[in-house]
Amino acid sequence: MLDVLRQDYMTTARAKGCSEKQVITVHGLKNALIPIITAIGLQMSLVITGSVLAETVFSWPGIGRLVYDSISKRDTPMVTGAIIMCSILMCIINLVVDLIYAFFDPRIKAQYSKKG
Repeated sequence: MLDVLRQDYMTTARAKGCSEKQVITVHGLKNALIPIITAIGLQMSLVITGSVLAETVFSWPGIGRLVYDSISKRDTPMVTGAIIMCSILMCIINLVVDLIYAFFDPRIKAQYSKKG
């Protein structure tokens, strides 16, 4: 957030007469959310892939335990299906993160808008 507050567009917003609260909430917060959204997306990917370890250690039933048991029994089609499913979920998470970027950051939205 401190890096965002030092940007030129923040100075321009203050020069236009916006209150400090409006400058921070409208202009600063949206642009400061980009690294937070990235971290949340990465954590979601780690939750999916880390389920194998957690479910195996604590003997919880779930996808992770199923994958572990399938690896132990050399059930290749099940392991392949689980890897494909996890890969698709991670791709969907990355797509959603990119769409959220465009929603919060007007610079990214402007890159993909129609140019007259």
